[in-house]
Amino acid sequence: MAISGDYPHPVQVNGFTCKNCTDVDYAKKHIDPAHPKSGPYDVNAASDPSRKAALDPATATTAQLTAAGRLLDLRA
Repeated sequence: MAISGDYPHPVQVNGFTCKNCTDVDYAKKHIDPAHPKSGPYDVNAASDPSRKAALDPATATTAQLTAAGRLLDLRA
C-alpha cells in the first residue's frame, strides 16, 4: 500500500489552496504555499526568485503572450 502525503482534493486555508499538510502549515501562518520564500503577507516578495518568473506585460514577448492558457490584460 502506497502512502501519499497529498490530499485527495485540495483544501482552502486562509484563501490559499493547499495540497498537503506542509501547505496547510504555511497557509495557517499566512504564507503562500506556492511562494513560501515570499514570507508572511508577501513581505519578502521582491527578493523571492519564484516571483520573478511572473510575466510583466510591458516586457513580455509575443510567444509568452500567446502561450496556451495565458490570459493577460494588456489594456493601457
